[in-house]
Amino acid sequence: MPVERTEFRGADELYKYYELYETIGSGGFAKVKLGRHILTGEKVAIKIMNKRDLGDDLPRVKVEIEAMKNLSHQHICRLYHVIETSTQIFMVMEYCTGGELFDYIIAKDRLSEEETRVFFRQIVSAMAYVHSQGYAHRDLKPENLLIDEDHNLKLIDFGLCAITKGGLGYELMTCCGSPAYAAPELIQGKAYIGSEADVWSMGVLLFALLCGYLPFDDDNCMILYRKITRGKYDNPRWLSPGSILLLNQMMQVDPKRRLTVEQLLGHPWVIKDYNSPVEWHSQQPLGHIDVDCITEMAVNMKKTRESATALVQEWRYDQTTATYLLLLSKKQRGKPVRLRPELSVCEDSCSPLHQGIQTGDGLHFSEDEDIVLVRSLDFVSDYIDDCPWLSRETPKAVRSQPHAPNNKDTKLVSESPSKKSASSRTPERGRTTPQHRQERRDRDRERTAENKENVAAQDRDVDLFALPPPRTPASSRKNARQKNALTSPNHNASGAKDVFLGVNSASKDYNKKAFVENKEIPDVGILSFSPERRSRSLDMAVTGDSGKKKRGGKVFGSLERGLDKMINMLTPSKRRALRDGPRKIRPQYNVTLTSQTNPDQVLNQILSILPEKNVDFTQKGYTLKCRTKGDFGKVTMAFELEVCLLQRPEVVGVRRQRLKGDAWVYKHLVEDILSTS
Repeated sequence: MPVERTEFRGADELYKYYELYETIGSGGFAKVKLGRHILTGEKVAIKIMNKRDLGDDLPRVKVEIEAMKNLSHQHICRLYHVIETSTQIFMVMEYCTGGELFDYIIAKDRLSEEETRVFFRQIVSAMAYVHSQGYAHRDLKPENLLIDEDHNLKLIDFGLCAITKGGLGYELMTCCGSPAYAAPELIQGKAYIGSEADVWSMGVLLFALLCGYLPFDDDNCMILYRKITRGKYDNPRWLSPGSILLLNQMMQVDPKRRLTVEQLLGHPWVIKDYNSPVEWHSQQPLGHIDVDCITEMAVNMKKTRESATALVQEWRYDQTTATYLLLLSKKQRGKPVRLRPELSVCEDSCSPLHQGIQTGDGLHFSEDEDIVLVRSLDFVSDYIDDCPWLSRETPKAVRSQPHAPNNKDTKLVSESPSKKSASSRTPERGRTTPQHRQERRDRDRERTAENKENVAAQDRDVDLFALPPPRTPASSRKNARQKNALTSPNHNASGAKDVFLGVNSASKDYNKKAFVENKEIPDVGILSFSPERRSRSLDMAVTGDSGKKKRGGKVFGSLERGLDKMINMLTPSKRRALRDGPRKIRPQYNVTLTSQTNPDQVLNQILSILPEKNVDFTQKGYTLKCRTKGDFGKVTMAFELEVCLLQRPEVVGVRRQRLKGDAWVYKHLVEDILSTS
């Protein structure tokens, strides 16, 4: 479920364009939430930073934003949108479903040489591109590499990156990054070349992929620094001679003896089984404009392609930039390049129909019409496609596009030529003047009188149903005329908006109101049908084979059953939200399997072990939020453990997630907890 809008006060622009869901990551001064871009429907990762908490690190964030704006590569996480308020900064970025490469290494214990080569080629490609743009990353590690849905790596976290005015060969002095991955010259406080320090970090990362642990590791920082300075490490027996040679060439204490990224592109170990150097050039060059994406945006914004292109090429990393880049991402993944028709890219490009619905001025009814009040949800088109009972019975004319309010195929009755000419002069639906309302009442009375003359067998008004009647034969459908068949999307950003559906009373026996209260269902809009079709449906409902009228409410019973079915499908049960047991999830990288079949037993075992490991925790159901503290009460490590059930195989598992602290310290602690319990 989306989070409450009050969680981030003053972030109206964020809530206007995105839905926010659960927290998927956390760091020292930031947390990352899963989000959804409303207009494209695409999932995104939203990095949230509080300016006050950042303090002196605020310039780092500015550097990261500028770097991600200037870098566009298939193996670098894409920045879509930047929103800044007086207190917070929101970075909307590409969402990678596979999580951190670090968790993948833990799950696999270590990777095979073949799989390591696949990942390492992608890392070399990304770093060669970064260096070609004049940047040094300076914080390369498995935690800063994400896995996307296609099992490709994406480089993140450019907060420590450096771009030097004198070029990439210009020496740097700032000591930064993670100690276990830092080059010897960097931790010694010497001047260093950023690209050379990155190659050392790539060597440490390659060792971690092949071995499942770090080449230089110790709880004491001074001992760790001495190990790195000497550059001595042990090669495990399973490493191939080629792997040992490459690692030795990358982790040379003397930076001038190290391999360069250019040499890595065509290194024999790297091109083995590929027979070609690594392709490092960007497949997504900055400034490239895709015609299909621009066309879809131009239609949605009601602009020309030239003006839409000019707007995108400003690259302001606002809603326009985000919409274009997310459409481009959809196209690259083979998904339709389509925007949701209910919303618009620009704030002021809302159609007159949408504006009328928002203000309530676009809906008019004559005085003798009953009202069906239905609560609405956003995105009715998506829900109609997911409802077989509705899509089977709803003609295409009823599910018309919201931008086509005056559908020629939806006239109400067979009118005389004079009436047709009068109808053609009908004002637009959005008008709300008293003169317009009076004219509408007069036309309704004239039309009703004419209907009574033309349909002599029916001396009563006919119902206007909120939901469509059964399908009629094609021959009858050709003769039937309908008027104003609309599907009215909800455009109220503050919540669900009430939409009214008009219903005429059929007779004294059936002068009822269908009133659905406090139910959340999509906007079904105003569904109108011709008198012939409505009368046929009414006769089918109230008469049997003998033609005698029945008092059973089949019409309204069918209507209520349809609405109930729709409500049950779209409104989650409250009982469903209250879990009496653990979640059922699919196997993931960060889930440790157990041999137990009783989740309560696993949970109790973990609860008994945590105090022994000096781990504080809070419990919510089967989820434990754990943390460790240092000597001065400062939180040094935060992580989650959740007991869950796996769907295949059906066993109990423990999901783990690091929220704060050193990754390898976290790895050792969690492994110790799980092995003991």
